[in-house]
Amino acid sequence: MTIGICARNSENIILEAINSVVQQDFDHKLIEIVFVDDGSRDNTLQIVKDAFLKIDFPATIFYGGWRGIGKARNTIVQNAKGDYIIWLDSDEVLEKDFVRRQTNLMELNPKAAIATAHMKFPAMKNRVLTLEHIPYIVENRFRDWKDPSKLPGTGGTTYRLKAIKEAGGFDENLQGSCEDIDAAYRMTQAGWSIIRGNSYFEESHEGLSTFGALWRRSLKRGETSRRVYDKNTAFFSVYRMNPLAGFVAGIRYGVIGYLLTKKKVSFLLPFFYAFKSTAWFLGFTQARSQKSNEVSKSLPFLDEKLVKLVYNPK
Repeated sequence: MTIGICARNSENIILEAINSVVQQDFDHKLIEIVFVDDGSRDNTLQIVKDAFLKIDFPATIFYGGWRGIGKARNTIVQNAKGDYIIWLDSDEVLEKDFVRRQTNLMELNPKAAIATAHMKFPAMKNRVLTLEHIPYIVENRFRDWKDPSKLPGTGGTTYRLKAIKEAGGFDENLQGSCEDIDAAYRMTQAGWSIIRGNSYFEESHEGLSTFGALWRRSLKRGETSRRVYDKNTAFFSVYRMNPLAGFVAGIRYGVIGYLLTKKKVSFLLPFFYAFKSTAWFLGFTQARSQKSNEVSKSLPFLDEKLVKLVYNPK
């Protein structure tokens, strides 16, 4: 099993993510980490180097200048030795049985390209982060992944290495986000399935805690979503992403979210979603249209400037 971690400027959170791998109850002899530092300007890389000196399973670090999330993920795909890749973002923490459960699930479902997992509320509590999580919890419970606009991202997912390689890897032109949705779409088009697991993970969204941070994040997501929309309009319905549609969707998430979580804050979701949708829609409409090139039929070679460090347990 390969744990794939892509990080950039994550010095305050990366160690907790790595520790959640160290604490797995799965045989450590069957685990490896492939870590890509995508041009961090803080102390992320040094923290990871120090942490890898203490772990009891193999790990590989790649680092260099910023290349974008698509290239970072392809670096992991190219260098993974396991049959499966568990994608672990720097702001995520895995439950201690996560690797064991996800591995067993993939073994029992040989036609599955992706196995998702359930998101838990993170230990850190604030209203913005809680409201951000409730729709994900609702979607993970009921989503069937048959609609291209409802495909899962990489957060908390397990990929079959064979499937993502057959799909041509990640589109390196999608540098900011949505590279995972595009990859999932191409795997399902090739006949692979997506299944729901019963494992749990936490995600802090890099400590999202203010509406100002939420606005900037949603605005950026809208901008990067334009690139994948230019490539394939099936991923987004612009009519469903406007503020009014966001308010209506928030009503649905609010009612179902309250029934699932019993959190009264769920009833603020119509206004929360309208706020997010406004930022996303502005980012999307203002972004310059950039037609994404077709995905390469073969995985790209590593950047010559990328440095590789290999850590083997003593």
